[in-house]
Amino acid sequence: MENENKDIFPLSKTKFAKGTRRLAREKVLQIISAIEVSDISFEQIFNHIFFRKFNFGDFDQISEKLLTPDEIYELESDLPINWDKSEIEFAENLVHHAISIKDYVGELIGQFTEHWELERINKVEKILLQIAVAELLYCPEVPVKVSINEAIEVAKKYSTTKSGSFINGILDQITIKLKKEDRIHKEGRGLIEE
Repeated sequence: MENENKDIFPLSKTKFAKGTRRLAREKVLQIISAIEVSDISFEQIFNHIFFRKFNFGDFDQISEKLLTPDEIYELESDLPINWDKSEIEFAENLVHHAISIKDYVGELIGQFTEHWELERINKVEKILLQIAVAELLYCPEVPVKVSINEAIEVAKKYSTTKSGSFINGILDQITIKLKKEDRIHKEGRGLIEE
């Protein structure tokens, strides 16, 4: 991947991260968040966010010695992420579907959050609910419980301590509704009830 901002946001030359479905979901959250607050195109945001693991100063090693320019570069650079083609497709589809059902998910959230206005719900939680509902509806290979559990785990990492419980409660109710309406159709591995 060629990044036009490689000098501003350097990528490591020696270290890499392995892409996983959980990391893909985290990247989808970051991408949708960025799309909602910027004028940057999906393609630019996707490439910049999806293919790098950001370094926010969590250096693996702190040295008391003087560092060479190459050592400094490595300490300050983001890690490029190696993704399987299927994970890239999964994330691209998830972004598009999650964005396309934003209003629908807002309506669902409204149905299951008594005494709460949608504007009072944390932005990260709203986006995670969009992502999870998109998985439920458009990812037939992903089991329902996996979609719910992944949303809960990502919420714990990126939101408040109570977000996991909130996400779990809302998604349980949304899942029941979608199943009653025969809107969830799983196949293959997605049929596994864990």
